[in-house]
Amino acid sequence: MALGWGAGLAVWSVGLRGRWWRFEQSPDWSVLYAELPLALLGGTAGGLALWAVLSRLGVRVRRRLKSRTESRAESRLKASR
Repeated sequence: MALGWGAGLAVWSVGLRGRWWRFEQSPDWSVLYAELPLALLGGTAGGLALWAVLSRLGVRVRRRLKSRTESRAESRLKASR
């Protein structure tokens, strides 16, 4: 979750100078009350999506490795008979 917030802050800070200038010209509170929370939520959602994809890939890799080791053990058992 912290990585997602960090990513959201990094994305938000890219155009920070322009946003701050816009805020100083006429107080535009959407800079703080809309764009920042959206960036944080977007970063969190992106982090959670990445976690879901990586955990799913991890399950597939573990299944594949388990089936390979089981098939090797079966072939060794047959060869020893």
